[in-house]
Amino acid sequence: MSQTVKIQKPKIPSNLTPLDFYPNEELYFEMCTISDYSIVNEDLHRLRFEQVVFKNVIFQDVSFKNIELTDVIFENCDLSNTDFSAGSIHRVEFSDSKILGLNLSDATLGNVLFHTCNANLISFGYSKLKQVQFDSCSLRNADYFESKFNKVAFKECDLNEANFEGTPLKGIDLSSCNFERLNVSINDLTGCEVNENQALGFARLLGLIIK
Repeated sequence: MSQTVKIQKPKIPSNLTPLDFYPNEELYFEMCTISDYSIVNEDLHRLRFEQVVFKNVIFQDVSFKNIELTDVIFENCDLSNTDFSAGSIHRVEFSDSKILGLNLSDATLGNVLFHTCNANLISFGYSKLKQVQFDSCSLRNADYFESKFNKVAFKECDLNEANFEGTPLKGIDLSSCNFERLNVSINDLTGCEVNENQALGFARLLGLIIK
């Protein structure tokens, strides 16, 4: 059975103020909801969002490098190909969202939940993930190149062709996930938990003949 990691939920107060997104001088947004809105052609660095709920928001041609997200929820949003590289992301939930190609390379993530998201081609290269859970997500061709995992869980995800090169998978349970092929070195598989069919697949990659 795939492990469940204890995730701290975003601390969201009940008295949030509805708001449209307009960059301000402080590049700081707090205690607000941004709903049914499109954020288009924005290139801003070091934006800060604290206690913010995004609902039905489309991000198009958006680059928010070095973003700081604390106590934030993305619900039914489209962040396809958005750039959050080198971000600091803590107590954040991505739920029922399209995050195809979202760039989280060089980011630091803590207490983050990805739930029922289309996260194909998402990038976590060189990122640090601590207490992060992927629940019922499509992660085809996801890139975890040389990431650091600490209490990371994958539950019933599609991981086909995901790249884990340079990322040790000791203690990571993939047994509830689906994949035909992973890009991973044999050394990094030491201590990874898989089911019987997955183990046979890895054995074939080693060139073993199974009778």
